[in-house]
Amino acid sequence: MRLISTLFAAAALIASSVTAVTAQTIKIGSKNFTEQFIVAELYAAALEKAGFKVERKINLGGTLVAHEALKSGAIDLYPEYTGTGFNAVMKATTTETDPEKVRQIVKAFYEKEFNLTWLKPSNINNGYAIVVRPETAKEYNLKTLSDLGKVADKLSLGAGTEFVDRRDGIAGLKEVYGAQFREFKQFAALRLRYDALTQKQIDIANGFSTDWQIAAEKFVALDDDKGLFPPYFLAPVVRPDIAKNETVVATLEKVNALLDNPVMQELNRQVEVDKKEPRTVAASFLKARGL
Repeated sequence: MRLISTLFAAAALIASSVTAVTAQTIKIGSKNFTEQFIVAELYAAALEKAGFKVERKINLGGTLVAHEALKSGAIDLYPEYTGTGFNAVMKATTTETDPEKVRQIVKAFYEKEFNLTWLKPSNINNGYAIVVRPETAKEYNLKTLSDLGKVADKLSLGAGTEFVDRRDGIAGLKEVYGAQFREFKQFAALRLRYDALTQKQIDIANGFSTDWQIAAEKFVALDDDKGLFPPYFLAPVVRPDIAKNETVVATLEKVNALLDNPVMQELNRQVEVDKKEPRTVAASFLKARGL
């Protein structure tokens, strides 16, 4: 009888410990564009199924807003890109194109400077894409960014707010490729840049490799032949207590293992074109893959 009582007590203690771990509330943030909404919802849904309570703080703003929220503890994690950490947060003054080197450099910097951890990345490499309409590419014989640099003064560029100040943005295009554009127009929302490009309000747009519009509109993405843009592999950046929680880490890694550029293009399309809610898209995707 004493043995049975002891076993029941041990089982109750284990169950209590598991409940305590999974009852933790995790605050998940995102930046302010579609892909971020979807990935944050993927993380949130998977963690909820694993037994965690999730508080969503979606659409916080740009990189530095999300980064500050993570540093302050307003959120516990958000999806980020290694190239963004390298350029926008570290403000690296060197060029590095090896994905693993960039990841290791950024990971070490975040741990030392902010006590934040980068988890294992997904297979999404959402680097910058400089795109033009097919007729523009034909008219100016544009295949590479070197080609663009020679005729940039005849063309107008539409880009996002962060592209202005980043080294892997307008400054880098000028420094590396000698590109000085006839006109620059700023569009905070990605879809507005593509709309402007389609409607011939601009000649060039900065987008991202997972944008559904590139294939759908047959835009030409110019080759970064001198390696201005670093790799942008997506991974969760997390606070220390999250990094120590093996269940959370394992759950996020299961989600990341399902993600690559073609998958992300399709999920982005479902939100942007089919007008589905990011949470709905995320839930359907995970359900179809048994998560």
